[in-house]
Amino acid sequence: MTTATLDAFLGSYAENGDALRAAVASVVRHLSLTSVKIRNTINQGALGKAFASQHGNKNADGDSQKDLDVFADDMFLEAMRQAPVALYGSEELEHPALLNVDAPLALAIDPLDGSSNIDTNVSIGTIFSILPVVGQPDSEPGASFFQKGRHQLAAGFFIYGPQLALVVTLGSGTHVFVFSARLGTFVQAYESIIIPDRAHEFAVNAANYRHWDEAVRLYVDDCLKGTEGPRGRDFNMRWIASLVAEAYRILVRGGVFLYPGDRRKGYGEGRIRLVYEANPIAYVIEQAGGAATDTVNHILDLTPRSMHQRVPLIFGSAREVARIGRYHTEPSNIGERAPLFSNRGLFRA
Repeated sequence: MTTATLDAFLGSYAENGDALRAAVASVVRHLSLTSVKIRNTINQGALGKAFASQHGNKNADGDSQKDLDVFADDMFLEAMRQAPVALYGSEELEHPALLNVDAPLALAIDPLDGSSNIDTNVSIGTIFSILPVVGQPDSEPGASFFQKGRHQLAAGFFIYGPQLALVVTLGSGTHVFVFSARLGTFVQAYESIIIPDRAHEFAVNAANYRHWDEAVRLYVDDCLKGTEGPRGRDFNMRWIASLVAEAYRILVRGGVFLYPGDRRKGYGEGRIRLVYEANPIAYVIEQAGGAATDTVNHILDLTPRSMHQRVPLIFGSAREVARIGRYHTEPSNIGERAPLFSNRGLFRA
């Protein structure tokens, strides 16, 4: 049996002559070619010039930049000038860049997710969302990015880890491709991957426990009690601090990721960017049978208000995501807990 390449997969997607599908396929091809160049630079590690810090420089959202952040953004921006992209919206840019007023697509991108892990040799990645252009791109560029996530035509991420992998959805399942150095192209590793429904792992930064709302604490406490607690089974806890690495693990073996808002200054509305991080991750996860919420509402149903809007993000196995929602909306109906508040403080004054 011949393993499908990314080019064959995209060719099949666009084979009916639909112009919009052909444009989407072209953008994914350009992104994939650029990801190989980014990977080659990352592989140089501290020996490469792109790993230096830019002390004092911050991106459009106020986060510190590395030279590699800027390098990746420049590379993807230049690649999109050759693709059917009207608007390029990036974490590194305050406002979207107008590339081709007549092109049908808008690209939202986090060129280098997890850059805090660059120096420690942990997997990092690129997250992207492809949207249809709405309105007039030259006079109202934000309109194309302020669509609900369900309007995405395609989304995915590249992960620069032990393998260079692409996770992508074109709206019909989530597919995983791994770059083959021997063939010089991406080759399909998982077709229509499905997230296991039963979770045995959760990913959360437990150092923020004291800042969480009580519902999040209650959920984590119940998981940590293992077989002796209300969940009746043991859980493993993970935290990589790389969104693409967390998402890839969950796609392959299930689990749930939590980055809730909390009581720290600037964290009340969450920290994950809706347009170019949460929306594409949510689309990939839902197309793999999982779910993604802001603890209560589906991420893909949210309407962005700004290019760099932040949200809480919970994603992974659908059953577990739904359970976390119930801890927030109907804690008294969580079936395994009786009596619910005998030794808890959810409604403590």
